Amino acid sequence: QDAIDRKEKRSETFKTAIHGLETDTPALKTEELGRRAPQWVRDNLVTMCMRCQEPFNAITRRRHHCRACGYVVCARCSDYKAELQYDGNRPNRVCQECFIFLTGHTVLEDREGKHKGILEKGAAEVSSRSLLCSSLQLLDKNGKGGTRGWFVIPRDDPLVLYIYAAPQDVRAHTSIPLLGYQVRDMPQSESRHLFQLAQSRQVFTFVADTEELKQRWMKAMARSAAGITHREEEEEDADE
Repeated sequence: QDAIDRKEKRSETFKTAIHGLETDTPALKTEELGRRAPQWVRDNLVTMCMRCQEPFNAITRRRHHCRACGYVVCARCSDYKAELQYDGNRPNRVCQECFIFLTGHTVLEDREGKHKGILEKGAAEVSSRSLLCSSLQLLDKNGKGGTRGWFVIPRDDPLVLYIYAAPQDVRAHTSIPLLGYQVRDMPQSESRHLFQLAQSRQVFTFVADTEELKQRWMKAMARSAAGITHREEEEEDADE
């Protein structure tokens, strides 16, 4: 029964795999795994293995593509071979999940019992059902440099801002609880569209690509900071 439950869970996972943010990657249905070639997730859309979540390193952790689902995975997670129908049933490199699904073989779990942390939510899955998601730049404290990443306010966790290094990462880099923050507009500086989140001595400065995107983020963050989690609540407050 446990094996059946696990297989069904994997099937549901594959049904929602690869939403193709900022790509033309179509979703690959479970029954199509191995039967047709997948669209590969681009290397520059991930900074960590899409299976084990370990960061990629140019020296010790190379990027590989699973030939069945198209995920970008590390060498350890792609150290499996399975016959793929679309390639004349020749053995191809696949990830562990696809290997189990395609062959029916079991694999000893070396991380069994490890619970998912609060940051272990895939960017593609979260973004597909988000209140707002896009690329932003988060400036450092002196305002001269910063980090560009993929920012998401999930629909099922609307009081938290999740920050990913890339839009297809399977784990968030960090998160910011939005409740209680103030959203501040800032004048345009050197063609940069700036705004801030501030609470006590904690201040975050963001840069949006356009003024329209900046206004959308300010509105979404202000709503979350006020604890408004549904549009109905926002409309009721406006009526009052």
